[in-house]
Amino acid sequence: MDTDLASLRSRWNDVLDLLESGDRIAWLVFFDARLASFENNTLTLDFSDARKFASSHEYQAVRPKHKESLAAAIKEVFSIDIAIEELV
Repeated sequence: MDTDLASLRSRWNDVLDLLESGDRIAWLVFFDARLASFENNTLTLDFSDARKFASSHEYQAVRPKHKESLAAAIKEVFSIDIAIEELV
């Protein structure tokens, strides 16, 4: 399957639904992410409120786990391995 940004956007709710079923916190983290770009199998996400979990919830410490959960959900929906980057 040839995946591009438009394809990811068209099925983003499928990815989020799958993510929610396995990791509700990760779903909350990525629910408001804007898909900024997809190049060389790297998805770049843009957050309008990047620090929402940064203080009392120590979001920075668990961010890699959430990225892994998102990448796994995308792999299940699209059958591709990707990297996740963030614009903050």
